Amino acid sequence: MKKQEEFQKMIGYEFKNENLLTQALTHSSYANEKHRKNEDNERLEFLGDAVLEMASSEFLFLNYPKLSEGDLTKLRASLVCEPTLAACTEPIHLGEFIRLGKGEELTGGRTRKSILSDALEAVIGAIYLDGGFTNAKEFIVKFILTDIENKKLFYDSKTILQEFVQGNCEGAVSYRMVNESGPDHDKSFTVEVRIGEEVIGSGSGHTKKAAEQAAAYQALLRLRPDEV
Repeated sequence: MKKQEEFQKMIGYEFKNENLLTQALTHSSYANEKHRKNEDNERLEFLGDAVLEMASSEFLFLNYPKLSEGDLTKLRASLVCEPTLAACTEPIHLGEFIRLGKGEELTGGRTRKSILSDALEAVIGAIYLDGGFTNAKEFIVKFILTDIENKKLFYDSKTILQEFVQGNCEGAVSYRMVNESGPDHDKSFTVEVRIGEEVIGSGSGHTKKAAEQAAAYQALLRLRPDEV
């Protein structure tokens, strides 16, 4: 695992209590392997989830004054869902800093969306405990509440694609699974999306639904390049 000092420089926050960061970066597989009960990041994830919801709610309320309660709820959901949060970890290379058990390490845990998104929420919880809500909110605004329209599109790509095709194309949208691989606990699915018989996008994910969303998103990148 890379040094925590490097991670702190990357996120622009220095912990007063580095034990909090250590715990935030400790997956349950590592804690179980080392027989360190209650030293994993699950409790911090619980706290970080609540802090993230509060900070994102405040941000959207202030920056989208014309949106209804229902639309604000949908937009917030698109920003804090697992795939979006996992994508947000890429610029800070979070996967490289997580402490994983040997089994998770060998089965690709560093790139697993659930592990990455949970660790990101745990880091938020750790910053909140270490430096208060203002510092946690600053981290969230900097690394999560960015590129909002694109994240919204990814979250609901299937619906947006369906509406676009109905209004602009001939033929119906359909999805077809073209590959399934991996063990039961770590399946990977690849799906193609078509308009009629033409393949317009493909995507992969750990669930069929996630793969379909990814395929629809790729299709929208192709069909609506100026809007994505």
